[in-house]
Amino acid sequence: MLKIQKYFPQLTTDQIICFQKMDVLYREWNEKINVISRKDIDSLYEKHVLHALGIAKIITFRAGTQILDVGTGGGFPGIPLAIMFPDSQFTLIDSIGKKIKVVQAMVDELGLKNVNAIHTRVQEVKKEFDFVISRAVTAFPDFVGLVKNNISRKPQNSRPNGIIYLKGGDFEEEIRNFKNSVEITELSDFFHEPYFETKKVIYLPINR
Repeated sequence: MLKIQKYFPQLTTDQIICFQKMDVLYREWNEKINVISRKDIDSLYEKHVLHALGIAKIITFRAGTQILDVGTGGGFPGIPLAIMFPDSQFTLIDSIGKKIKVVQAMVDELGLKNVNAIHTRVQEVKKEFDFVISRAVTAFPDFVGLVKNNISRKPQNSRPNGIIYLKGGDFEEEIRNFKNSVEITELSDFFHEPYFETKKVIYLPINR
């Protein structure tokens, strides 16, 4: 938890309380439904919460921004970002019902009013959003194909609407066809833990 305050010193008291609660709540739920690797639960704040907040290092979502988190799993990156940006609206989806059950419980217990958790596949989502976010649920070109029609053409943020993707490791081959428009941010520029040495935020504006 201290790591989050170190990198985001502007957090309000309410935000700090929410982030603090996450540890106990995820441990409790992980005993019932395994949504976070057992070996990772002790690194929740580094490998999940802080990783998700890497997106907040490249954009500050304005009030009213609509964000879709595809393949949210246990609620990442959506839940930490919803705490960070309480005036933006987040829709978290996953095709696995038990994961959305955990997400909904977390949302309820944290008192997040700006999150909608839905058990569905992205192919079934017809609504448009300002941004689609995810943590490397599939190969990047495939992901772009799945979600590009869910991105609105009416920007309201400092960056054009598009896809924001958290990714680790070698990414050159996957972005070959997007090299002229994709922006890659190394999370090691912001977070100094060894875990982030190969972690990246991939931003692709979508103009349809």
